[in-house]
Amino acid sequence: MVDSARLVAFVPARDIKRARDFYVDVLGCGLIEVTPHACVVVVGNTELRITHVEYFEPQPFTVLGFEVGDVHEEVKRLRGLGVEFREYAAIQQEEDDVWEVPGGGQVAWFLDPDGNTLSVQRTEAAHA
Repeated sequence: MVDSARLVAFVPARDIKRARDFYVDVLGCGLIEVTPHACVVVVGNTELRITHVEYFEPQPFTVLGFEVGDVHEEVKRLRGLGVEFREYAAIQQEEDDVWEVPGGGQVAWFLDPDGNTLSVQRTEAAHA
């Protein structure tokens, strides 16, 4: 049944080597394999297939989110590796671009090299 299946996530990329460098060397995902068609990494217990595409239009919403223990520390670490975080005028973000979610939790957004919106987040439910 699908509800007990192991989840495999997908994200598109135009340049597999560039995506591999970002997801493995910057984000720290574990490398499983690289082929001409995909770079496969592991994030926690989830396999992420970064799939080669010739063309796509990045979406204006988050396609992958990473649950971390400390959003501020992860933002600091990623910034040190050259990752730029997104500012959104519609919400009140802190100085380091972290949004304190009403009711608890935190989130900060950034782009991968292909323009996919990613986030680091901490939800209260996951840390209660």
